[in-house]
Amino acid sequence: MAKTIMIVDDSASLRSVVNIALSRAGYEVLEASDGQDALKKLSTLGARKVHLIISDVNMPVMGGIEFVTQLKQTPAFKFTPVIMLTTEGQEAAKEKGRAAGAKAWVMKPFNPTQMLAAVSKLILP
Repeated sequence: MAKTIMIVDDSASLRSVVNIALSRAGYEVLEASDGQDALKKLSTLGARKVHLIISDVNMPVMGGIEFVTQLKQTPAFKFTPVIMLTTEGQEAAKEKGRAAGAKAWVMKPFNPTQMLAAVSKLILP
């Protein structure tokens, strides 16, 4: 059974590019337009498992850091790895991401091969 990954980004075109790269690599992909949308979708999955989340940092409604902070307070997603995919390269932002629970930080524009390598390292068997 394919591993499921959720992409959280307010850019539909970026979600599409990431979705294509992940789908071609054999992953099942869910999409959300911001942190609030992602939390809502994750709460309706029931027994279905999300193995990894890729999230932008700067989004309207709920940004990535706040999303990861809330996500990690949910027992079902406490150990779900999160990759931040962002244009935000400042060390302070990375520190906030790590403090919230993000496991990796990938800069946009991203290299699909590089991102898939990060995904395969973090996704749980």
